[in-house]
Amino acid sequence: MVVYPTDTVYGLGCDPLNPNAVRRIFRVKGRGAKPLPILAAEVEDAGRIAHLTPKALRLAARFWPGPLTLVLAKKPLLPSIVTCGLNTVGVRVPGYQPTLRLIRESGGLLVGTSANKSGAEPPRTAGDAIRQIGGEVDLVLDGGPTPGGLPSTVVDLTGDEPRLLRRGPVKLEEILDALGTP
Repeated sequence: MVVYPTDTVYGLGCDPLNPNAVRRIFRVKGRGAKPLPILAAEVEDAGRIAHLTPKALRLAARFWPGPLTLVLAKKPLLPSIVTCGLNTVGVRVPGYQPTLRLIRESGGLLVGTSANKSGAEPPRTAGDAIRQIGGEVDLVLDGGPTPGGLPSTVVDLTGDEPRLLRRGPVKLEEILDALGTP
């Protein structure tokens, strides 16, 4: 398990294909049955764990790397513990180079949850993360204070129409425009 800087707050990650590591994430965060988002280094890596529909590929081409998380049907390769038994997964390619480098060095996929106890303020410095969970992780990468800001926009593409689940930097109008939807 690693604590790492992102473009908003410090993240807590592990190999999402390793169920034991994923169990540790849930234990450290004190997180109930809430699915974990996955960060991918490239669109192709996202395609290893999620079904990339034509709509998803259009949005990925326009907004990845960047602050858009797509909820897609998951592939069997991804252990169900990551999604708490759901058949969907939230995935994105972040636009922050230090995070992308870590994801690439980790095999292309990394759990992308915030490095805090559930319900606590997400940390903006490595010190904040260490105070909350530092004794329970294997490695802390200190990239200095993060800029903060809005978490990613989350759009569910598993239905006939895209459904906005969380507002963020990418506006719904931009998503609909990219999809050619009026």
